[in-house]
Amino acid sequence: MAVALGASVTGASFGAISVGSGLPWWMPVLMSVVIFAGGSQFMAVGIVAAGGSPAAAVLAGLVLNARHLPFGLAVGHVLGNGWLARVVGSHLMIDESTAFAMSQRDPARARAAYWACGVSLFVTWNVGVLIGALAGQALGDPMTFGLDAAFPAAMLALTLPALKDAATRNAALTGAVIALATTPFLPAGMPVLLALAGLVAFRTTTKKEEPCPSPQS
Repeated sequence: MAVALGASVTGASFGAISVGSGLPWWMPVLMSVVIFAGGSQFMAVGIVAAGGSPAAAVLAGLVLNARHLPFGLAVGHVLGNGWLARVVGSHLMIDESTAFAMSQRDPARARAAYWACGVSLFVTWNVGVLIGALAGQALGDPMTFGLDAAFPAAMLALTLPALKDAATRNAALTGAVIALATTPFLPAGMPVLLALAGLVAFRTTTKKEEPCPSPQS
């Protein structure tokens, strides 16, 4: 419930930011129901609002959501066997629902955690987006109230624990440097895609940390 309530606040900021960027109020609402991927939605609206092309926004969203492929392999067994359950369950597959399911060793508890988290987040996120979109029409510029900082702050809070790992930290820092260095010179959306080069640092650090094989007698 705490995660769901947090999602409603982040959803409200997305709705307000989208309307403040010039989109009609119904567009972020429809996007949230059909796509249901907060990070990709923020990225797409941000790229288009900054003058980037829709193609760059779509490409960036697809790259960001590529992580759902291993997610599906990891939690596919908890969705159920029927085609309707698998279609709906796939739509509810986000970072939080996957994490809650994988934290349970018992299959029944994993299934319950997945659906409870996915459904509650879907409802609270979409309600938050609707409220934010309607409020955004009255607020004017949402950046005046700091709503534009809600999502980056939430993502940073989720990322910090993972930065304890040296390989992940090096990859994140390398990607951040690349994105910051190229932002003044490239169209919106491209710096984010180039930040994927940070994965090279992740691979390099991982190789250095691998223990050397013991000599055979």
